[in-house]
Amino acid sequence: MTAYVIGQITVKDPDKWEEYRSKVPATLAPWGAELVLRGTRAKVLSGQHPHTDTVVIRFPDPEAVIQWHSSAAYQELVPLRNQAADVDLISYESES
Repeated sequence: MTAYVIGQITVKDPDKWEEYRSKVPATLAPWGAELVLRGTRAKVLSGQHPHTDTVVIRFPDPEAVIQWHSSAAYQELVPLRNQAADVDLISYESES
């Protein structure tokens, strides 16, 4: 079962955010993950959405999400991420 991580992001420090973004792909590779989308909000079509950016990452299975998120390589980036942006990360499972 494929799994996805969706990040809803509000950037606080663009320079630190760029540094963080440049380091994340190396943490994904060991888990067979693929960056699907990095995007900036174009328009809220319905409801409210305070974040400005979104990221979508595909993983081969839900266990890979947990292993990636708890890995030493990713956890080392968390302090930088927290300085750079407010980030909500949510994992989803997909049957298709």
